Amino acid sequence: MKNKKIIIIFSVILIVLIVGGYFLIKYLKPKSEGQNNSGEIVEEYTPEEEITEEQLRQTIVSLYFQNKETKELEPEARLVDIKEILNTPYEKIVNLLIEGPKDEVKEKIMPDNTKLLKASLEGDCLTLDFSQEFLNYNKEDENVKENLINSLVNTLTQLNEVNSIKILINGAENEEFNEIYTLEKSIS
Repeated sequence: MKNKKIIIIFSVILIVLIVGGYFLIKYLKPKSEGQNNSGEIVEEYTPEEEITEEQLRQTIVSLYFQNKETKELEPEARLVDIKEILNTPYEKIVNLLIEGPKDEVKEKIMPDNTKLLKASLEGDCLTLDFSQEFLNYNKEDENVKENLINSLVNTLTQLNEVNSIKILINGAENEEFNEIYTLEKSIS
């Protein structure tokens, strides 16, 4: 008698679970293809245009320039062809800094006619060899030198392999830029 009660109770619970599960699945499952649970029609997203091979080859690089009004460094995002970055990443990025910003609110930090003569990575320190014109920054304003160094450090340490920057002028060390600059040790 006791066993019959247990079997009946177990059977009733099993039937309730099966029927409840059926309605739960039926309720949660979309009614038909192209509709969600609330009956709204769902369409597949189709882009307006295909992504071109050229767009697939582009990456975003953040370049740091000085704000004209606040004189603070601010990033400027730039789309760059990945092929240019793969072949000569340091030269390409520094030359973008030398060219200056595209945003009218920011201004170029690098002195006019500055040229990057050579860039080489030794361990995690990137050595940048600039032409003599690099020294033609406004020496009366200490903030200009700080922003010049921080612009290079902030921009180039975004690359995983670069953790510090050393600056040479015409292949030789210069007393104005005689340190190895890191993100933590850049001039602030």
